[in-house]
Amino acid sequence: MTVTAKLRRRTQTAARTIGKALYYRTVSGIVAVLVDGGQLVRTGDVLDRFGGSDLPDGQQAWYGRHVAKAYRKVHGGDAIRVWARHRTTGRWIHVHVYAPAEPALLAGLLSYKATQHLADQAAYMEAA
Repeated sequence: MTVTAKLRRRTQTAARTIGKALYYRTVSGIVAVLVDGGQLVRTGDVLDRFGGSDLPDGQQAWYGRHVAKAYRKVHGGDAIRVWARHRTTGRWIHVHVYAPAEPALLAGLLSYKATQHLADQAAYMEAA
């Protein structure tokens, strides 16, 4: 067994014996730290930044799907995923995270009809 496999097994064993919040934080690892630091963003964070936080959860989820589709088209695969708490239900969900300047975020705004009104503001903020 390699050192990496041993470390992974020990981490997962320790994570199973603790509370859910710490478990998901442990499983997410460095990616969660990057999200907290602002080096990676969730699609909900992007909508908050561009004034779309008032959209219903269903529309925010569809925006995320449009961003994921645009990301796959450009990069040929899925983005990094992280465990995060849902903003209204509090449940732990697995979400994609992106670089703050990822072009797929703007492409998702433009391609989804419910967020097209935010695209002008997003383009202005990105240019500034």
